[in-house]
Amino acid sequence: QVQLVESGGGLVQAGGSLRISCAASGRTSNKYAMGWFRQGPGKEREFVAAINWSGGSTNYGEFVKGRFTISRDNAKNTVTLQMNSLKPEDTAVYYCAADPRGIVAVTRSPDYWGQGTQVTVSS
Repeated sequence: QVQLVESGGGLVQAGGSLRISCAASGRTSNKYAMGWFRQGPGKEREFVAAINWSGGSTNYGEFVKGRFTISRDNAKNTVTLQMNSLKPEDTAVYYCAADPRGIVAVTRSPDYWGQGTQVTVSS
């Protein structure tokens, strides 16, 4: 079992930047791929970004278009999502996810989820 806790959400103006982080605890000795999903008001949860254990491979949702960057620090058991050029449509609860099966699994159907952090982008 691994526990995931997100932090860093908040309110930002359109065009601004925000960095959200996720701290993993528990059975972190396993090599987990990590990812981010989001769920906007009245929308289904969608994939945002993922990164493999080593950090050498990343995936992004099509809507990201170079605006977001996922990274990780395995020494600190954290994963970070740097979000730039934010738009009002990026408003959502952002969820951290983890899966020991690798980046494909964490992109599609992760085993572990955090509670989420709210990101609100004002126009």
